Amino acid sequence: MLSRFIFLARGLGLAGLLFSSLGWAAQAEDRAAYAMPDSYSARVTEMVLRSGGNAVDAAVAAAFTLSVTLPEAGNLGGGGFMLVSMGDEAAFIDYRETAPAAASRDMYLDKEDDVLEGMSVTGHLAAGVPGTVAGMWEAHQKYGRLPWAALLAPAIELARAGFFVHPQLAQAVTDESGRFERKTNFAEYFSSMRERELFRQPELGATLQRISETGSREFYQGQTATLLLEEMKRGGGLISGEDLAGYEVIWREPLQVTWRGYRLLTAPPPSSGGIALIQLLQMKDFLAEQFKGQAHNSAGYIHLVAEMEKRVFADRAEYGGDPDFVEVPVATLISPDYISSRAAEVNARAISSLATVHPGIESRDTTHFSIMDFDGNTVSNTYTLNETFGSGVVVTGAGFLLNDEMDDFSSKPGVPNIYGVVGFEANAIEPGKRMLSSMTPTILTRDGRSIMVVGTPGGSTIFTSVFQVMVNLLDFNMTPEQAVSSTRFHHQLLPPDEVTFDPGIPLPSNTLKALTELGYKPRPHDWALGDVMLISNLGGQLRAAADPRGRGVAGVFARDP
Repeated sequence: MLSRFIFLARGLGLAGLLFSSLGWAAQAEDRAAYAMPDSYSARVTEMVLRSGGNAVDAAVAAAFTLSVTLPEAGNLGGGGFMLVSMGDEAAFIDYRETAPAAASRDMYLDKEDDVLEGMSVTGHLAAGVPGTVAGMWEAHQKYGRLPWAALLAPAIELARAGFFVHPQLAQAVTDESGRFERKTNFAEYFSSMRERELFRQPELGATLQRISETGSREFYQGQTATLLLEEMKRGGGLISGEDLAGYEVIWREPLQVTWRGYRLLTAPPPSSGGIALIQLLQMKDFLAEQFKGQAHNSAGYIHLVAEMEKRVFADRAEYGGDPDFVEVPVATLISPDYISSRAAEVNARAISSLATVHPGIESRDTTHFSIMDFDGNTVSNTYTLNETFGSGVVVTGAGFLLNDEMDDFSSKPGVPNIYGVVGFEANAIEPGKRMLSSMTPTILTRDGRSIMVVGTPGGSTIFTSVFQVMVNLLDFNMTPEQAVSSTRFHHQLLPPDEVTFDPGIPLPSNTLKALTELGYKPRPHDWALGDVMLISNLGGQLRAAADPRGRGVAGVFARDP
């Protein structure tokens, strides 16, 4: 089986795909499914599952593949979260980046205590200690069936032999090059990339080969670590050998609540996404009377959701942070009594003034994939470099990009980050701390069976997008393809009267007019609202859908006879 696996991997670079880029459906018995952000990761995922691997094996192989074929978000130099439902066990793997030991609370402020523009998003000082390689290694060590080296073989082959560049990727390189010009070595590695042409990354291939031979130790203490530290020295970055050697994955308990008879599994802190998703879903149920009769994406519907989102983002700003450094009142924030009290504050007829929206307790580039194996085990994985291509710094000699996750801290409490989101003291920079995230990998189960696996990239719009897709499926009876394709909208407390909508799939003109009459200032969002990857098993009908906003591929297939 292993020789067949590696043989198939070698042919991957030129392989065609025989399944739909939007979605497939089949009866759930003895089927597997995936929703992946590109065709290469889709092909690798199916290959792993057909070769006897489970959902975690497929996730590991896909994550490393995406570090080659989706360099704007797939990564070795970033971090993220993996939510696993394996038999009766649910686990959450936190491989989020951490602040280097030399980081300090005011490191991005000038002498007047003003934020230094760009320092937390571009260049060496923007990078946190990467967690992806350690996260994949830990997941494989606990759950993997296939050999580690076999799972990295497709990525190595794609890096060495090359892959064909998708037009969206080529455009992203063009769009972001100006941000990195004369600041990083991005152009040295990616300026030769051309649409639909073969692109090879020999340095990255060599790095992946080393990792395949000796595991995560290579990345944190081996030759790759040496190359990363040399890059830090060249650019004045803060990551040290002690930071790398001391990095640890944290196994956390997923957030779990009972909702409408389902068991909802989602991301705990340091993600804010799971808390926010639970608040939104339950608040909508408490406001059922107000939502009654509101058409999908009508002005009235959007207003009610925006009112809920105001309160969710107020709580996020005040309480969100790394639970190993600050006390996050999770139990209170997701309790029915608390969420009911927040729902009662919603003004169904007018925009709540900012002065009345307080934290309720008194005392863009990311990628996601969803996988279900033949045994019904599921993985919902979201990982990221933060902005598109992260910091723009490529580790010379190793060929991978470093993140700019330090911008996810509050550079100055109360001042918005690159996504316009405000954070306070709970998310201030501290050495070794994990920055607050909005990533929301989610699994919905019933009677021990996974019913939905979902997640998306999108910065601060992640959990609002996941919420809307779940509601589209469950309340508006959309198909999975319709649920991910429908236009989405977003509100995040500030500005208090602004609602943004998907620029590629705008809201109807009459809805925009009605929102304006309510006092909103609707406008297109600065980026596409998510790239949702969804598996649905509602009613025993297994379906998978990849968001048409991106270049994703979804598939459902039967076990080989």
